[in-house]
Amino acid sequence: MKAFVYETYGAPDVLKFQEIATPTPKEDEVLIKIAAASVNAYDWHLLTADIFLVRFMGGGLFKPKNTLLGADVAGRVAAIGSKVKQFQPGDAVFGDLSAHGNGGFAEYVAVPERALALKPANLSFEEAAAVPMAALTALQGLRDKGNIQPRQKVLINGASGGVGTFAVQIAKVFGADVTAVCSTRNLDQARAIGADHVIDYTKEDFTQNGQRYDLILAANGYHPLSAYKRALAPQGAYVMAGGSMAQIFQAVLLGPWMSRGGDKKLGNVTAVPNQRDLMVMKEWLEAGEVVPVIDRCYPLLALPDALRYLGEGHARGKVVITME
Repeated sequence: MKAFVYETYGAPDVLKFQEIATPTPKEDEVLIKIAAASVNAYDWHLLTADIFLVRFMGGGLFKPKNTLLGADVAGRVAAIGSKVKQFQPGDAVFGDLSAHGNGGFAEYVAVPERALALKPANLSFEEAAAVPMAALTALQGLRDKGNIQPRQKVLINGASGGVGTFAVQIAKVFGADVTAVCSTRNLDQARAIGADHVIDYTKEDFTQNGQRYDLILAANGYHPLSAYKRALAPQGAYVMAGGSMAQIFQAVLLGPWMSRGGDKKLGNVTAVPNQRDLMVMKEWLEAGEVVPVIDRCYPLLALPDALRYLGEGHARGKVVITME
């Protein structure tokens, strides 16, 4: 099969499109003929090792241990292992492969059945591939880390990207009053997906306007941690779901320390792929309560261009790879 492989860290130019062996599913695995995949910041970090900790967290110190990228996929089951019970050949599925070696930027991938769910019936493969990692990051950040409650004032910082567009909609599903922070060109998009209020960060600093929020999810954080803390209401929570290396280190290292002895909690979320949450998203997607926002679609051969575009940091929603 054809697949993109990388054998050294670097810019998208290090990716090689080549023939590799088609995987054979193990007894608990499903072989998927991939129809679409999507690009995440996760892929960018693994490719470039711009966050140096990637090298120490299983990525490989001097070169990548796993030479395949691509966590989010949607496609059809081509074959199943002897102990697979949930799926049959021909089933349309979607899922996050990040806990199982990635491999989404290829024609086929074999993955444990627990990593997958049936594709939402009303979504195309491209739309379904846009969902898993970004949506579960938003869901787990709001629900599990942020303990979101109905009628809370929730602010989504970075509301126009992959995680942010899902976070706005998921917060509305939970019954929150949602403020979306984004650039001027994305204000209408934020309103269209359900934001009650919008703030143009090029014209207003929400950490300085006197408003207080019960929950802040930073999908693209760029303020100091102290500024986010200032914008929280008593008993409020700040959850970092993405941003610069400085933001990540602040949230991971300083967040617990700054939370001690106070009523405001500051921390971060890293999505944990699981079938249960995929099923939650499937239900909301089929009900039309959440809709994937796709910025651009690229053919598989243009994967380096898609990654470059994502790396520029201006994607409006998700960037999707099609296999046709």
